[in-house]
Amino acid sequence: MGFFQDSLSIFKKRELLFIERYQESEGVYTFLFEKDNDLTWKAGQHGLFSITHKKMKNAIRPFTLASAPTENTVKVTMGISDNPSNFKKAMLELKQGMKISMSGPVGSFYLKDDSPSLLIAGGIGITPFRSILKQIEAEGNGAEKQINLLYIDGNKTYIFKDELDGIANNPSINVTYLDSRNDLHQEIDKFATLYKNNGKYFIAGPKSMVDSITNHLKNNNISKRNIKKDAFIGY
Repeated sequence: MGFFQDSLSIFKKRELLFIERYQESEGVYTFLFEKDNDLTWKAGQHGLFSITHKKMKNAIRPFTLASAPTENTVKVTMGISDNPSNFKKAMLELKQGMKISMSGPVGSFYLKDDSPSLLIAGGIGITPFRSILKQIEAEGNGAEKQINLLYIDGNKTYIFKDELDGIANNPSINVTYLDSRNDLHQEIDKFATLYKNNGKYFIAGPKSMVDSITNHLKNNNISKRNIKKDAFIGY
């Protein structure tokens, strides 16, 4: 059913009006767009964004919707290096009132039930989890879930930290900030020992990190059906 829904939504293309851009931390930018009244998504999904203000090759890229469906803007947060791709150069060219095209949202990277869930974010991979946790906060149903967020960032910048700290006031949501892979493995093992295959495991971040954590979970006898992955590839 999810694949069928994605197949339909991929044909739903709309134009989003650009509002503003601001810098979250060094090399990380958030872009805000107006949200149409009929636009909705499941927290954690991504859209397929197209540059429309100039002609360019490879003008379509997937990005997670960092905003929750209950928020009144579409938020996209991405890393942009000193030598950005043509796509990201075009993103930086956006001025208030300009538009970008989006298809979707699509993807199955979202909470489907109230199972205990371990959310594992690496760097910019925090974006789908911001959406997920903000949605839980807005719906006020966090008490029904047990959610642990592990946020690893070797640079210790931890974007969205203030918001995440506020959400973590919910007694059923725990947020742990990490800067080493060994510490991350220890925290994963604590959760896996406690919940085993009764828990769900969501991993978002660079592909190498996602693959490594997936193998670590499988080595701990976690079934692949309980592992959801969202690998971020630089553009």
